[in-house]
Amino acid sequence: MKGILKIYHPDETLKYNINHTYCKAVYLNQKHFLEVEITTDDSLDHVDDDSLQYNFPQISMEVFDFPIESGEIEDKTFLINDSDEDSYTEVDLFDDEDAFLYDSELCFEKDENGELQLIWKGHIDDFYTGSDNPLPFRLKCELKQDEIEIDED
Repeated sequence: MKGILKIYHPDETLKYNINHTYCKAVYLNQKHFLEVEITTDDSLDHVDDDSLQYNFPQISMEVFDFPIESGEIEDKTFLINDSDEDSYTEVDLFDDEDAFLYDSELCFEKDENGELQLIWKGHIDDFYTGSDNPLPFRLKCELKQDEIEIDED
């Protein structure tokens, strides 16, 4: 498992296991930009049958084209607040529902094994019950590079 996403709904804490992470500082037109993509798996083995999460088994969260000062992200914290003019975050619920992220704080640091990890805190629209109050969330995942094994014939 690469990490966990917890969404703190008033009725229950919803937990998603993360199976895909992507993070890169991109250099384009003499500027640096942050790209992050986190996708949860669709397994519901750990979820009770009556859970709100059953209607939303998978979520993808993304940061794109967010301007940063340099290509170094280790030991940095980035605050992202989308506006009507600038949008840097996106959520995909893998259905027809829409949700938006607010007050995102992305903190990149090394874990006890020396691997880069991301702690992402913020708020997300309550797409579970449709209330007007955004729900707090916390995501923690490792950004260790996948090792690709190539079988030689």
